[in-house]
Amino acid sequence: MNLTKEQFFKRQITLSEISKEGQEKLLKSKILVVGCGGLGSPIAVYLAMSGVGEIHLIDFDTIAITNLHRQVFYRLDDIGKYKSEVLANFIKQRTPFTKVTFSIKPVQKETVLNLINEFDIIVDGTDSLPTKYLLNDACVLKNKPLVYGSLYKFDGYVATFNVPQKEEKFSCNLRDAFPVMATDIPNCEEAGTLNPIVGMIALQQVNEVIKLITGVGKPLVNQLLIYNSLQNLQLKMKLKSADICHLERKRRISKIFSKETYFDVGCEIQNPDWLISKEKMNTILVKEKRSQYQIISLIQKEQNYPFSVNEKVSIKNIESITIDPKKEYIFVCKKGITSYKAVKILKEKYPSIKMLSLIGGILNY
Repeated sequence: MNLTKEQFFKRQITLSEISKEGQEKLLKSKILVVGCGGLGSPIAVYLAMSGVGEIHLIDFDTIAITNLHRQVFYRLDDIGKYKSEVLANFIKQRTPFTKVTFSIKPVQKETVLNLINEFDIIVDGTDSLPTKYLLNDACVLKNKPLVYGSLYKFDGYVATFNVPQKEEKFSCNLRDAFPVMATDIPNCEEAGTLNPIVGMIALQQVNEVIKLITGVGKPLVNQLLIYNSLQNLQLKMKLKSADICHLERKRRISKIFSKETYFDVGCEIQNPDWLISKEKMNTILVKEKRSQYQIISLIQKEQNYPFSVNEKVSIKNIESITIDPKKEYIFVCKKGITSYKAVKILKEKYPSIKMLSLIGGILNY
């Protein structure tokens, strides 16, 4: 089937504010979408269907059954596959006008500056605070606009950071809204989230990207949009720059960037010597071997376990547990991320004790 751009984008081109000129701007744009989950997947699909010329997707995670209720572009048959790859293929089947590529490597401090350099706009679709601050700081240093989105239960947050202004100035960035990275905010896995708010915030981010590219409307600069889905309440929090000028901002962020690790255990390459597969776990659960092991759960909410656990503890109190040098320890959580973090913490204190994290956690057992 021979499709023309005029046919495909007719309804959008019909808007006098967009017209052919605005559509050409979209087709010439290059966007980086980091995260292909609840936010990132609809962001990528809607940007492609709006006519963005090039999109690069980044996500190292695979699709789990718990993703499907809100990550609606994935199917049951996709469970276990890489999100970025499945999403790229989904987009390719629906539009011939967007070049889409993907990566299954996490964004890291060592490579982020080169990574973002070739794109016009960076879109944050992650649920990782360290990654959000890494993207923000890199965008400040490279003078790149960042379209930010985040979720907490029934609330959503959207802003467009670091947009060029008059007289070589730039709009506020994430550190003007939240100067210090919080360490006690749970992600969607830990706090939960409602299906509609995810899509609503993602489409707000798409709207911001389109406004930036076409020059239509007023982007969310120097303000943070906060939306509560239970009350249908929306407010905009005004932001003020913490720096006198952009040069001073870049100096300040550069110092932070040089010292900050932006470490996120969820993006870490895990030590295979500290991991246990579900197959090996099943072998251990045989009665004569089970007594050798202490199984510790990091899950705080009610959970139906496929095996008995000896103890439940929060990651905050992990160092307070009593370690028996005659026992071997297996740590479990929902997805195998928090349990690996627990092993890493305790191995520093007890290097000779055998400690393992269940690969994939309870959800993939």
